[in-house]
Amino acid sequence: MTFLGDYHVHTPYCPHGSQDAWRAYIEKAISKGLTEISFTEHAPLPESFSDPVPLKDSAMNWSDLDDYLKQGHQLKNEYKHAMKINVGFEIDFIEDYEDQTRLFLDTYHPHIDDAILSVHMLKAPNQNYYCLDYSTENFKSMINSFGSIDQVYQAYYKTVLQSIEADLGTHKPTRIGHMTLVRKFQEKFPNQKIYIDLIESILNQIKRHDYQLDVNTAGLYKPDCLELYPSRSILQKAKEMDITLTPGSDAHESKNIARGFEHIMTFS
Repeated sequence: MTFLGDYHVHTPYCPHGSQDAWRAYIEKAISKGLTEISFTEHAPLPESFSDPVPLKDSAMNWSDLDDYLKQGHQLKNEYKHAMKINVGFEIDFIEDYEDQTRLFLDTYHPHIDDAILSVHMLKAPNQNYYCLDYSTENFKSMINSFGSIDQVYQAYYKTVLQSIEADLGTHKPTRIGHMTLVRKFQEKFPNQKIYIDLIESILNQIKRHDYQLDVNTAGLYKPDCLELYPSRSILQKAKEMDITLTPGSDAHESKNIARGFEHIMTFS
């Protein structure tokens, strides 16, 4: 069995991605036999939140938002006979910014077709925020701030759980993005703990809310990760629980559309 859609794809509106044109992603998807694609660009961060990365490039700029939606829907109409195109967002769940996130979702829900809810930002004990997947150097600083790698992992999984349980309004995304992103640098910062209780709690809450799980192949190609987000063992458990598993390449370049999908066929 093959997957017919890639449901986690970025665009030239991603400041930390490539400048590949929308059409390049669409044409690559068509060439690979896909019939559906979801553009889920990083939604602008809450206006009162200060992006913690040096270049302030974690998400789309507010000034680009209207153009992003306009171009996406133009292409959706242009290619409607070739494939189904969804235009949406990858929404950051940021602790203490739930109200602003809810307002954004309420405002822009009429203009989108799909959305993912992800955790990239962690609030440290010193009240500073860290982008956990930015760089190995940043991850090391985060470990120092939290006190240990164990505390980082615990904070991440608890924040993912918090995102699932959070009241983000009636238009809250129902797909949880790359739920083990904290393992992106595991080769550099090994951690043998499994966190089975937290992971099972996350899966149980996803099941209880009838949410979906992003089967994200990007981790396979990160040199310090080399595994799916989430791992095969977690995906197997999710499959046994009859949780909907939704494939996503997390492509930031058009050549990476559906990359690694051959590794997740057993979960289709």
